[in-house]
Amino acid sequence: MARIAFLGVGRMGAGMAARMMGAGHEVSVFNRTPEKAAGLVTAGATLAATPREAAQGAEAIFAMVADDDASRAAWLGADGALAGEYVPDAFAVEFSTISRPWVSELAKQAAAHGLRYLDSPVTGLPDAAAAGRLTLFVGADSAHLDAARPLLAPLCTDIVHFGAVGAGTSYKLIQNLLGSIQIAATAEALRTAELAGLDLALVTDTLSRGGAASPTVVRMCREMTGGVHDRDIAFTAALRLKDTRIGVELADAVGTPAALGHTAEQIFRRLVADGHGDLSETKLIDLLRGPTRG
Repeated sequence: MARIAFLGVGRMGAGMAARMMGAGHEVSVFNRTPEKAAGLVTAGATLAATPREAAQGAEAIFAMVADDDASRAAWLGADGALAGEYVPDAFAVEFSTISRPWVSELAKQAAAHGLRYLDSPVTGLPDAAAAGRLTLFVGADSAHLDAARPLLAPLCTDIVHFGAVGAGTSYKLIQNLLGSIQIAATAEALRTAELAGLDLALVTDTLSRGGAASPTVVRMCREMTGGVHDRDIAFTAALRLKDTRIGVELADAVGTPAALGHTAEQIFRRLVADGHGDLSETKLIDLLRGPTRG
């Protein structure tokens, strides 16, 4: 069994770290809010004070954090994981949804420190992370991925190898930008139906069985009409804005107009600016309803 350092054990990371422990690996965890690691520590994980401490002696360093800034803090600097004394040829696996330019920079930094780097954002909600039902979107050297597959197996039901480092992140950003557009469009559709005097429960049921349905549309219809945006949060408005923004940045970088992506970014930026960043992305329906329903 391997010694694993896990950086970032929020709702997604905690489930993933628990899967590694369940597979018999020795897991050291770091989280900026140490209290969030309490359940893992009770189950047998070692709590580290810094990413560097977590990485000491590690055969693989996994990260699942919120954004580029959190990823930089986890990996770089005197207390970062790259400053640790991990085993030769250890794996560095970044599961976070981060920007393509930062992935490229981090991959170079990891290689310079003798690590085998895998760009591996994931798809799946926290319940899928806890159950090992994630899909991994990987950009990596084929030999590195093949060597890492046994370590990754407890986390996922599928691994899709898109190509070299950066390819996994490119796909993830494309997928999430499409999701952001669908979420914004679903909120608009529900608000239009509401103003037209239609029963939203009936609209939700009918949309779920129609040609416009997708897993995102179906889930958003149910959660938006449910009206609970402050608990059991799968994805916050702030994280949705971040994913939309870096998805649009990728589209801009490759020369795609991304008009719908830019519009979705503006809508989620309004939601966060109105003070709802820590609430569920489903709060968007109330934004469209105006201040009397916010």
